[in-house]
Amino acid sequence: MATRGLIPPTVLVILPDRDEAEELAQELLEEGWAPARVHRDMLAGEDDAEDVDWVVELTTAPDGTPASAHRPELDELAERHDGFTGAH
Repeated sequence: MATRGLIPPTVLVILPDRDEAEELAQELLEEGWAPARVHRDMLAGEDDAEDVDWVVELTTAPDGTPASAHRPELDELAERHDGFTGAH
């Protein structure tokens, strides 16, 4: 079975601040996003552990669809928090 062209369901909301990532994760969890896990992640190109960003990992939207189906909305949300999104 070919997997070419499939879009991963998970979206990573990447923020520079831990407290902001944890607050956003809690808000998203209350809205029905899942799993809304927060963890640190060294992104490609990062060579200093001090520069590691905080990631809110989202797989399922409140309506049950993959988080990746809501990428434009999540892009906007990340930008409002001085962050960006990525796929997992």
